[in-house]
Parts: sequence; C-alpha cells; structure tokens
Amino acid sequence: MAAPAQTAFGGGFADPAIEAARAFRAAMNVMAKPGEIRALDTAVPPAPLSAAAGTLLLTLCDPETGVYLAGPCDTAEVRGWLAFHTGAPVVAAPEADFAVGAWDDLQPIDRFRIGEGEYPDRSATLIVEMAALDPAGAALRGPGIKEVAHLSLPDLAAFQGNAMLYPLGLDFFFTCGGRVAALPRSTQVAEG
Repeated sequence: MAAPAQTAFGGGFADPAIEAARAFRAAMNVMAKPGEIRALDTAVPPAPLSAAAGTLLLTLCDPETGVYLAGPCDTAEVRGWLAFHTGAPVVAAPEADFAVGAWDDLQPIDRFRIGEGEYPDRSATLIVEMAALDPAGAALRGPGIKEVAHLSLPDLAAFQGNAMLYPLGLDFFFTCGGRVAALPRSTQVAEG
C-alpha cells in the first residue's frame, strides 16, 4: 500500500478514467449485494480517512455533491484534498449528500436527509469508518441477498429503524482500510 497523501494534490487516482470506473463498479456491486465485502483501495487520502472511504469520495463526489465530515475526519488536510480532487463542498449534516466518519461521530443519524415521498433518492449516504469489517454478526435479508448474509454492524437497532422507513431512509457504506461493504435502506436487519 502506498504512503498517505502528503498534500492536497497527492493521493488521487493515477489513471482517473479507469480507476474511477473500477471503483464505481465495486461500490455499486456492494450496494447491490448487501453484506459482500470487496477491496476498494485506489486512493491514498489524508489521515484519518481510510483508503476505501477516500476512494468512495473520489468516485461519488463532484462540485454538486455536499459532503459532511464528522469528528476527526474534519481536518484542513481532508478538506483541501476533497476540494482539489472532487470540488465537493463541505456542508452541515442536514444538507449532506454524503457523510463520512466513525459511527459515534455521525450521531445522531436522524439529522441526515432521508428523502421525500416523491423523491426518495434525495437522501444522504453515510460512509461509516469501521475498526473491523467482517461477514459475521447481523443477519441481512432482502434484495440482492440469496437467503441471508451477515455483516458486522455498529448499531442493530438504528439499521432496523432505517429499514422501516423504506422507500425513504439512508444508505450506508462501511469502510475499513482498503475494504468496503454496503447496506441499502431496502435491507432487513436482524440479530445474527
């Protein structure tokens, strides 16, 4: 793995068209198959962002995409890196299209947009930085899952409540180092 980005100008995609396409495909695959964990480590963002979180931000954000940086993720280095590579503005939680941080730093999650009746897609996606990401723990059922999948989640009740809002609600990416998994709002969550 490469060394962390030393300036706002480093740590992006070496071949933006190819690497962004691969990263987008990986992100959409994990969202379509909840509980599946994939490698996603092309970017080298400033600390404390993981490679997977940085790669997601480079892939999914642009100047029209508001990003909320939670807790220790809100640094001058991360803001500069995000601005240089994506042009995405840093916004308050209620205006965010994407939010990134550790689970505790993203609380309370009810401050993020869950969409509207006619526009359920106008909701936030949270990128949750995890200490560990394992295919164990909570039982996941729903679209994209053959029978049942398992994923280590930080708060079972929060994800159960989010699923009850469907078709509204939040979507989640979970990142740990250079790995990513996802949990769309359509997934039912139960104890493993």
